Amino acid sequence: MLTLKASTQGMEKIRYAREQKGLAIEDEEWLYLASTVLDSEKDWKKMKCFANGVSLTTFRRFLYGTKVIKAAAFRAFCEVLELNWEEIIEHDNENPVESPFYIERKSIEKPKSLEEILYEEIQKPGSFTRIKAPEQMGKTWLLEKGLGFAIAQGYKTVKLDFRLADSTIFSDYDSFLQWICLLVSEDLDLEDKIDEYWKKMYGSNKNCTRYFQNYLLSNINIPMVFGLDNVDLIFEKPEIFNNFGKLIRYWYDQARSTDHIGEIWKKIRFVIVHSTEVYRTMDINSSPLGGVGLTLEPTDFQLEQVLSLAQQYRLNWNAEDVNKLMMLIGGNPALVRKALDSAAQQNLDVEELLKSAATESGVFRDHLGRHLHNLRKSPELASAFFKCVCSVEPVDIDSQLAFKLHRMGLVKLVDNCVTPSCNLYRQYFSSRLGL
Repeated sequence: MLTLKASTQGMEKIRYAREQKGLAIEDEEWLYLASTVLDSEKDWKKMKCFANGVSLTTFRRFLYGTKVIKAAAFRAFCEVLELNWEEIIEHDNENPVESPFYIERKSIEKPKSLEEILYEEIQKPGSFTRIKAPEQMGKTWLLEKGLGFAIAQGYKTVKLDFRLADSTIFSDYDSFLQWICLLVSEDLDLEDKIDEYWKKMYGSNKNCTRYFQNYLLSNINIPMVFGLDNVDLIFEKPEIFNNFGKLIRYWYDQARSTDHIGEIWKKIRFVIVHSTEVYRTMDINSSPLGGVGLTLEPTDFQLEQVLSLAQQYRLNWNAEDVNKLMMLIGGNPALVRKALDSAAQQNLDVEELLKSAATESGVFRDHLGRHLHNLRKSPELASAFFKCVCSVEPVDIDSQLAFKLHRMGLVKLVDNCVTPSCNLYRQYFSSRLGL
């Protein structure tokens, strides 16, 4: 049976389109609309049911980027969001677990790749690994590699992306934890028993702990890797993060115990993914999760890695060609991959690619357009970045704005100052933000 999955960029388009529609994830209107796409002759609302292959679980899998059982449902959900499904799907070379185009990166501190270190940590009972870097540095791909490794070991895996939480979920801590419990139950193919385990007098963290300990973890007899992606979104909600951080820290400490409770919590292995925006509101080291586990930081590609990747794309490029490309975009994984993918598909040489790179007709137009859209939503941020791209020297800007721009991947930190992370941004935004 054909299955389809959204790519990382596709998930961004899905999220934006869903927000524009203004419907909550749990709203059954999505399901009725998708059912109508599949069979318009039936009045699904009147029948109070959905088309074959359409369900809330399937819709969540569509949003999460996990495989949808039926391709028809995937296409139907895309049509409901007014998206071209062919621009959303993940192609074979976009899957980091299977792709020959995936480049491993060495650890700065250890003579091993980040992937090897992550695999080792995943095999440790009760482990906690943090993947930290600005946007589009390959954090989610590294998480996916870890989850793929875990599946190969016969482990259970759960991936929770906080981008899928509606604002209503973040407005109440109890609802936030119940949302997590519900999604983890679904991923483990376990029945929702939140009402059975949730007792008002216990408090939110105790209730969530009981649900995981006495129900979820007690119903699996193999390790479970729990991946939490885009955790920055709860860093921005200090009350939720402080409570949730204490909860995760408690679970981590429980796994250090030698009694039977400790054995239950040893089944879980955390991998959390976040950018550096955490520093905008708090210091991770002084948070409830400070000092917990191991931190992995994906870095830019080096020239040799980009040259190797170009060869994988069967481009007839030499080191000089690659160096010209990197003079413009640096080693940013997302930009490198987009450049090589476009060059291979459109049969472009380096000079042709670079000629229009910083324009609206260039291969980076979607990437640059998204950043421009986000910057224009925040005039203060746009002004700070304009100051940065117009200066040949690193500039000193407000620290919160600096870390926001760093989180977006637009700047590099130089002591207390910032500088554009690549010349592409300097060329494009110095003209566009100045209009």
